Amino acid sequence: MKKLILVFLFISTTYVSAQEGTSSPYSFYGIGDVKFKGTNDLRQMGGMAVAGDSVHLNLLNPASYAKLRLTSFAVGGTGNFNNLSNSSSKEKAQRFSLDYLAVGLPMGKLGFSFGLMPYTNVGYRTRSEVVTTENTKYNNYKGDGGINRAFIGAGYNVTKNLSIGAEYQYNFGDIATESIVFMPNIILGTREQNNSNIKGNSFNFGAFFTKDIGTKYFINSSLTYSPEAKYTSINSRNIVTVSVTSNGSFIEDVNPLVVDVNDSKLIVPKKYSFGTGFGEKNKWFIGAEYTFQENSNLGNRFDDIVNASFENSQKYTVGGFYIPKYNSFSKYLDRVTYRAGFRYENTGLVINNTPINDYGMNFGLGLPVGGRLTSMNVGFEFGKRGTTSNNLIQENYFNFTIGLSINDLWFIKRKYD
Repeated sequence: MKKLILVFLFISTTYVSAQEGTSSPYSFYGIGDVKFKGTNDLRQMGGMAVAGDSVHLNLLNPASYAKLRLTSFAVGGTGNFNNLSNSSSKEKAQRFSLDYLAVGLPMGKLGFSFGLMPYTNVGYRTRSEVVTTENTKYNNYKGDGGINRAFIGAGYNVTKNLSIGAEYQYNFGDIATESIVFMPNIILGTREQNNSNIKGNSFNFGAFFTKDIGTKYFINSSLTYSPEAKYTSINSRNIVTVSVTSNGSFIEDVNPLVVDVNDSKLIVPKKYSFGTGFGEKNKWFIGAEYTFQENSNLGNRFDDIVNASFENSQKYTVGGFYIPKYNSFSKYLDRVTYRAGFRYENTGLVINNTPINDYGMNFGLGLPVGGRLTSMNVGFEFGKRGTTSNNLIQENYFNFTIGLSINDLWFIKRKYD
């Protein structure tokens, strides 16, 4: 246990340093590209909170912590391969990120979990070209950073079938964006840098219901609610003249102009989700989930972004798993968990009067490691976000995910030394 805690603290210290977990130009808007909050095994089923069990951590619904019967340590990461295109060109980008670090502890009717994960990421490099009769103007844009989330939650078994839970989340991070405007026939350009230091508290509440149907089958239902939260964004901006060299690099002026900009309160809208599913114990499960968020209350970090707005968002998810024979001793592949899922999401972001939608398909394998209590979860995700209409960018992405779930019995009093 001491070794595990030391490893957790070491990785956490490394983790909170800046990592670029996205290559999406849409991460410029709002508070960045919102990341999936759950573990890889749930992501492989489209991201359903209703697919929880008593062994694996379900970070989407804190009520599920009460169902834990084993101490669990979970860590996971993603490799993102993104093909970006507009009406005239195509580009490729790759990113690798650590997605979550979490520990779950069962204590009778209570269950606890704590950990660290990214809440949003910002990471993009784009250039636009404006051609007039007099000259050509180039706009270079880039951004990085994001918001991290440290959380601690607890779940309680009210009855044999019903549990409730709550989770406290502390959100913190820095987002930096930069734009450079220049013309090739003029050796001078202008660079604007914006920085936001963001902090804020948030909560997530949940209920989880499971009931046996006879001795063979069961049903699960999940309900979560995240109330509206307000983050404080301490903003700064400076503008500097840059010289454009012959090889296209920039040399900045030594005397930047610091511009007064207002600090802001960022509203993270309330969110609801409801899911239900049916399955056979230790064999298969299929479920569906609906998520609604009042994103029309969301805003950008700066007030001078005029081409983007937000509307309420909705997400639909369907997924499940299949295990040929969970207790097979002779065939390893019979103990593997095979997962799949599909999701469709209206993200709530509207640019140039065009909604940005996102949909994807997931596939994954839960590979037993050293028995049935520990598993390595390997997943694949194919999806598309955005469109090439109205001068926008379409992303066709492939994500490779890998996670490790270490589960064991802790805190057992020895009968014999």
